[in-house]
Amino acid sequence: MGQLPPLLWLQAFESAARTLSFTAAGNELGVTQAAISQRVRLLEDRVGQKLFVRHARSLTLTPAGQAWLPSIHDAFMRISEGTLEVFGSTTEQPVTLRTTPVIQQSWLAPRLIAFHRAYPQVAVRLVSAIWPDDFGPEGADIEIRYGKGEWAGVDMQSLGEDQLQPVCSPSLAKTLASPSDLAGHTLLHAAGFGIGWSGWLQAANVADMEARCWSITCDNQVMTLVLASQGGGVALTHRRLMERRTDLVAPFALSVVSDERFWLVRPNRRHVDEDAALVWAWLVESR
Repeated sequence: MGQLPPLLWLQAFESAARTLSFTAAGNELGVTQAAISQRVRLLEDRVGQKLFVRHARSLTLTPAGQAWLPSIHDAFMRISEGTLEVFGSTTEQPVTLRTTPVIQQSWLAPRLIAFHRAYPQVAVRLVSAIWPDDFGPEGADIEIRYGKGEWAGVDMQSLGEDQLQPVCSPSLAKTLASPSDLAGHTLLHAAGFGIGWSGWLQAANVADMEARCWSITCDNQVMTLVLASQGGGVALTHRRLMERRTDLVAPFALSVVSDERFWLVRPNRRHVDEDAALVWAWLVESR
């Protein structure tokens, strides 16, 4: 143990390496940016190698830093889990639930309201994520992810098969009797779908229609659905997300099955907080 660097130095390295920012690490640990920088320099002196490449306004890890980070991160996770197992939680912590804004607004909101009415004593904290890189086991007790379920180190529960269908405003739907009527209209694309408009149009036997339409591409489904609800075009979305919406309608009966779906995901740990387990069970039951 005498050969190990001080815990504060290791903590500074882990936080800075995860955030790639001395400032963010300082905010996370409640110290100044200068304190983080000093602890990291002392650590680099101790191990005899540089751990970061310092740029004008950013950081990157050196090969040594990249190789060492998983071990340090795993060590802190083991300490945290061991403390919880032996002593339990010493403070009331909210259950952190991370997912995309469109899932929060469409699918999660009514279920969360019902959960809160049944268990008002359980505090829940929602965190938004859009891109796959926004997700990960750090900082969240439960996530709702979209994909094929090919993630390591987590427990997963499918929310069921999902299908994609076009939706638009009721007024625009009155002009669309068949998929061929989409010609000249705007197709609203949400980046990141495994099956997008090209897949639906092919299933509708109008594969060439995309070239005959205008297009707007957004980085999230929330915006495509807002545009569609205001008559800005036709969006492709999941039937699951239309459960309680009255501002959007499906102009066609055809929907296509996606090989991707929504999943409940949580870190694969030995200890699961009681409140987090309660939220998980509620969402599984109400999927």
